[in-house]
Amino acid sequence: MTQTVLRIDASARKQGSVTRDLTARITSQLGNATVTHRDLADTPVPQLTEDWVNANFTPEADRTDAQAETLALSDTLIEELRNADTIVIGVPVYNFGLPAGLKAWVDHVARAGVTFRYTEDGPVGLLKGKRAILAMASGGTPADAEIDYASPYMRHI
Repeated sequence: MTQTVLRIDASARKQGSVTRDLTARITSQLGNATVTHRDLADTPVPQLTEDWVNANFTPEADRTDAQAETLALSDTLIEELRNADTIVIGVPVYNFGLPAGLKAWVDHVARAGVTFRYTEDGPVGLLKGKRAILAMASGGTPADAEIDYASPYMRHI
């Protein structure tokens, strides 16, 4: 059976990017797979706006056409996640954390009631049966060091 892979590249560097190299190598080793490649440097995901927040908190049945359009990209990104068996994310560590483009992608796909829900024990993911592989690289911030804010955040997401 062919698996579906979602490959996310977040490095601003097109040439010489360690995370791009890692995501390419990981994806190539996943066997017979259909790969959707989302390059956040080629097609940046916009930051959230007040209109986006208002549309997101409006029940779907009550959304205007404009609100539905505001959430259209977010819905597309979530559908890519839903369709993927494996998610391979290149995570370059910039200034001790995530690049803004990757954080924007997370903001669009982490939607309460859609991809996770809150419980009395904390948030619980709603996209079950997924495998996530994080391909992280940093020029000087060791993984899980006191100054590494990217690794724990991405593990939580």
